[in-house]
Amino acid sequence: MIPALFDRRLIARRRRRAVAAAVPGSDFLVEHVAADLADRLAAVTRRFGTAAAIGGPTDALARTVTASGRAERVIRADVFAAGPAGDHPVDVVIDDERLPFADGSLDLAVSGLALQWVDDLPGALVQIRRALRPDGLFVATFVGGDSLTELRAALLAAESERKGGASPRVAPFVDVRDLGGLMQRAGFALPVTDVDRVTLRYATPFHLMRDLQAMGASNPLRERARGLTPPSLLARAAEIYAETAADPDGRVRASLTLVSLSGWVPHESQQKPLKPGSARTRLADALGAVEHKGE
Repeated sequence: MIPALFDRRLIARRRRRAVAAAVPGSDFLVEHVAADLADRLAAVTRRFGTAAAIGGPTDALARTVTASGRAERVIRADVFAAGPAGDHPVDVVIDDERLPFADGSLDLAVSGLALQWVDDLPGALVQIRRALRPDGLFVATFVGGDSLTELRAALLAAESERKGGASPRVAPFVDVRDLGGLMQRAGFALPVTDVDRVTLRYATPFHLMRDLQAMGASNPLRERARGLTPPSLLARAAEIYAETAADPDGRVRASLTLVSLSGWVPHESQQKPLKPGSARTRLADALGAVEHKGE
């Protein structure tokens, strides 16, 4: 049984609150991801029928797919619907642990900054694979690897110092090295994974925490400490953060690892590896080297 790490209702509630607050500039990360998606779609020569943009703090990914002209129809799916002012329009409200798309109903699926909150990532990849038609494409970017290690270490040290123990305050992130295998296990062909390491700089750790809150990305763990965090604990964590991760100008660093992956649903038109022993040219000839046979 897959352990339930994330509080899914809390994630939707915080995302809804962040959209309602609409802090200017808080969408910088998803805009970065959307720009990367635009580049990836520009390298694809084919057109798609139905595309789905799954999750994401804003409609940036859906807008990117629409603007690319690669899809005839774009469905926006997210964990909550529009607010009273219609500021978060979606076509389908989903539980991203149980996607509602019928098998073979999509040609393209994209996701940005959403999969890091899924308890069962292998299961989510399988569901997306089943929803795609043969030769369908899946592209996703999410936070992974060693993201926010500075914040994690500072909170852990402060809470251990003040309380003699620590509760989980920063979500665990998937190991990049596992993703290629997960994509293959889910049934994707030609899987590609890559990493974009981003270093953010803030005047204080509190500015980082405010950005996370404005993005609806505060601690979503089920086992998080309940109640308000004592100001004295946050102050001590900020001191430790500044002591361990500050640049000479006094600003602090926050490391993010953005993991991107893509894969195709198998189709007969796709390239396939050659069978072992089918080569017609010797390696020595290709390298212009002299072959020495063993005794």
